[in-house]
Amino acid sequence: QVQLVESGGGDVQAGGSLRLSCAASGSIFSINAMGWYRQAPGKQRELVALITGGGSTNYTDSVKGRFTISSANAKNTKCLQMNSLKPEDTAVYYCYARLTAQTMRTLDVWGQGTQVTVSS
Repeated sequence: QVQLVESGGGDVQAGGSLRLSCAASGSIFSINAMGWYRQAPGKQRELVALITGGGSTNYTDSVKGRFTISSANAKNTKCLQMNSLKPEDTAVYYCYARLTAQTMRTLDVWGQGTQVTVSS
């Protein structure tokens, strides 16, 4: 059993900052990639930022230069630092991981989601 536990999020004014964290736990052999997607009301879920097991990062164009994804000191934990937030960043942010379990199965796992609201 593998799970992702998210923390962070909340309400902030435009121009402010927030930090999301996501910790993966359970019978994990390795993490292939981990990151965040977001879904705003009436819109499709979209990739925000992803970091691979090798440390490569990928960001959606709208957050480049403002958001930074990184590995935390805690094992299997990633952080998303969000700066210069805009009202259009308002969404539910979901942590995502593609990982290899101890059984050697590849799994796609999602967190419970956390609300980020940016007011103008």
